[in-house]
Amino acid sequence: MRVLRIAGLTALLSMQGAFMTPAAAVAAPKKVLVELREQGGFAGIDNRVIVYTSGCARVRHRAERAATVCLTAGEMRKLRGELKRLRLGRSQAEPPGADFIEYTLAYRGHHASRYMLPGTWQPVVRRLEKVLRKHGG
Repeated sequence: MRVLRIAGLTALLSMQGAFMTPAAAVAAPKKVLVELREQGGFAGIDNRVIVYTSGCARVRHRAERAATVCLTAGEMRKLRGELKRLRLGRSQAEPPGADFIEYTLAYRGHHASRYMLPGTWQPVVRRLEKVLRKHGG
């Protein structure tokens, strides 16, 4: 009788493993809300902030290791409000010269790069830069 219980338990566990992959058990895929990338300038800026719909973000300042942080409810509320007014438009041609910072925003499946921030970009970029300063160094 004991052998049957062990065999039945072994069969049950192996069937459960067939239905659940390790990747599915670990975490659901993350959905990106907005992404900012700043590059260029004489200082060699290369910053990145990716905010997920969950409220967590991945931040990287220059070549440092990326860090995962979670925004407060207030930070997310303000960011979502600013995103409602965001108009990405088209990418801007690179201006002549060498000391320009390229800002690339990705939102709702679209992305654009600018060197001069339009009015609707400014609040979003400033909010994401604040997250970068607070959590990314």
